Amino acid sequence: MSHTLKAALWMTGAIASFSSMAVAGRAVSFELDTFEIMMYRSLVGVVLVLTVSTLLGTRSQIRATRLGTHAIRNLGHFAGQNLWFYAITVVPLAQVFSVEFTAPIWAMLMAVVILGEALTRARIVAAGIGFVGILVVARPWGDGFDPNIVFPALAAIGFAVSAVFTRLLTRTETITTILFWLTAMQAVFGLVCAGFDGDIALPSATTAPWLALIACAGLVAHLCLTKALSLAPASVVMPIDFARLPVIAIVGMVLYDEPLDPWVILGAALIFGGNYYNILNETRRNRIGATPA
Repeated sequence: MSHTLKAALWMTGAIASFSSMAVAGRAVSFELDTFEIMMYRSLVGVVLVLTVSTLLGTRSQIRATRLGTHAIRNLGHFAGQNLWFYAITVVPLAQVFSVEFTAPIWAMLMAVVILGEALTRARIVAAGIGFVGILVVARPWGDGFDPNIVFPALAAIGFAVSAVFTRLLTRTETITTILFWLTAMQAVFGLVCAGFDGDIALPSATTAPWLALIACAGLVAHLCLTKALSLAPASVVMPIDFARLPVIAIVGMVLYDEPLDPWVILGAALIFGGNYYNILNETRRNRIGATPA
């Protein structure tokens, strides 16, 4: 079996996991707020990380170094994930996923400041195309503009912060360490935020399985995506990841009677195009060792 086919199979797991997490998030939102969802998800995540790392013999890799960088990374992810869980309850799923695809563009721009990467012509063009895509999805000039679109947009920025600081951490830290502090810190963040009003709702028999699904799906999705990227370049993996949009659009139509908006598909295609153009340019430049455009 070729590496490309293996990567495609791993990506089907990521797509299924991201989609199931959206469905599960809506299912529990009627009883739990986003902070409670993140708290329970992270507590289950800590158990999963410790269990799997013990079975794989990597638990000894967990160390308490660069905690400040971990904290910034995990605050970004915590904010983004809370906004995402809220967004899927007030915005059609296809729109949420479309705007979420802007995270790589935000990360690309942040990397210029945080990682000292060059702001190339290709990156500027990619960001411009992505911005046009956001406008097409949101259509702020029309009567049908939904101000709730700001929530998935802010979630994408949070995910971008997480991505940039993850790149910083991977220079010195193992994946096991990053995942452990991700779940441990977010469990604390969730506990503080959920308990701020002195009232933390306990999972019911109905929501408990959905919470377990959210925790497992989140870890499995990122594992599948990481494995896919280790087998094939981003220029191959990303078009497969874009299949999340039609999949979640169908889920939205079947389960929630959400209409299929062609403007959302067009906007998402533009956002994808901007990302893909940048990936192709970076791949070509790295291959030939050319000066950035």
